[in-house]
Amino acid sequence: MAGDRDYYEVLGVQKNASADEIKKAYRQLALKHHPDRNPNDKDAEGKFKEAAEAYDVLGDPEKRARYDQFGRGGLKGGFRPHDFADIHDIFSAFGDIFGGGGSIFGDVFGVPGMDRRGPRRGASLRCEIVLTLEECATGIEKTVKLRRQELCETCSGSGARPGTQSKSCTACGGAGVVQQSQGFFSIRTTCPRCRGEGTLIESPCTTCAGTGQVQKQREITVRIPAGVEDGMQIRMEGEGDAGEPGARRGDLYCLMGVREHEFFERHGADLLARVPITFSQAALGGQIEVPTITGETSTVKVPPGTQSGQMLRLRGQGMPSVHGHRKGSLLVQVYVETPRKLTDEQERLLRDLAKTEEANVSPQRKSFFERLKRHLKGKT
Repeated sequence: MAGDRDYYEVLGVQKNASADEIKKAYRQLALKHHPDRNPNDKDAEGKFKEAAEAYDVLGDPEKRARYDQFGRGGLKGGFRPHDFADIHDIFSAFGDIFGGGGSIFGDVFGVPGMDRRGPRRGASLRCEIVLTLEECATGIEKTVKLRRQELCETCSGSGARPGTQSKSCTACGGAGVVQQSQGFFSIRTTCPRCRGEGTLIESPCTTCAGTGQVQKQREITVRIPAGVEDGMQIRMEGEGDAGEPGARRGDLYCLMGVREHEFFERHGADLLARVPITFSQAALGGQIEVPTITGETSTVKVPPGTQSGQMLRLRGQGMPSVHGHRKGSLLVQVYVETPRKLTDEQERLLRDLAKTEEANVSPQRKSFFERLKRHLKGKT
């Protein structure tokens, strides 16, 4: 596909190009390198697919923003260029650009039939899988229930009633397109009789009504690796709709959604937990127990003089990487919790402490009041 080339370079546009400019540039390249204009030209076919990959990213605002910020590395998670198996996939993905069979572009170059040389591949499907953060940490298998197209067992996908066969369309000679010459131009359009199929079914199968396919419910097991993040996508090859007899099935794209956790916030491979501590723990130091994503607890040392909001790090207690890298950290952000009620003894001790604070102002507090005095002096 596009190899290591910059997607903007592939389309020949500036990085500040508008959406319309990007769409126009892609359309021009697709027109130039269209397979019907360049029959049996592998180089042109490669450039056609390369342009489609570039437009798949730059034509999508979210993918483009991720690409502008992180380059191709930013597309390895939830955003990936479309996996175009063949030319028909490109037409299917960008039907609004090529206009289907109704536009001039589609009519002149035979979209969607394109002089089909083989059975049509099945359509790809999408689903969403919702996970807990704990499931993301360990990896899990999930069962997805979906309805998809399967080949009709009665007619084996032919669409013709058993004992009969489909016949070649006499209007287009089985090509699926008809050609008309107008002066110097030769225009091909989708055959109106067979609608681009190249064949006609005179006695349709009663089970599938001549479509060759029926919809059935299926259960698919999806193996989700540890470390997946919200928005990532897993491709299940060959688990989409059935294609025509002899063609590949479509794929199933599973979008990952992750529920919010009551205790942890995820930041890439790191986890953040906010934990309250007492004033005495912050001032004198100590040890506190904090939960981890594994369900166990871990001990964190609080240094003397810890400030509210300070971060304490536990390395290797975060999330695993879906790419096999080392685990992230558990970041413990402590904050000093002020008690709402005090015992008589606690109140006496704090009042004694307050007296010493008046006599011995801390360096930070002293610095603040000195700056405040200078500020007020400047106002007079």
